[in-house]
Amino acid sequence: MNPIRNLRLIGNIEGMSYLALLGIAMPLKYFGNMPKAVTIAGSFHGLFFVLFCAALLIVWRKKNWGYEQVAVAFLASLIPFGTFYLDRKLRKEENKG
Repeated sequence: MNPIRNLRLIGNIEGMSYLALLGIAMPLKYFGNMPKAVTIAGSFHGLFFVLFCAALLIVWRKKNWGYEQVAVAFLASLIPFGTFYLDRKLRKEENKG
């Protein structure tokens, strides 16, 4: 499978898990007195974040990305909705190649 396609897929999953953590689990913890929601959602988000980082390293190596491209992709994973913005940019790059 194409490494950029893998990064896009994992990035979208990571982005959704981040939004679930922030938009569902955190309110359940603070307003619904359900701290376990953050534990569960946070564990899944952590796993997807690590997978995203691994996929980013693979793309960096196989596609010879520069430090700036890698830094932008990594920073996008730290911002809510950032991976969805990154997906649009990566889709263009994937279609070029």
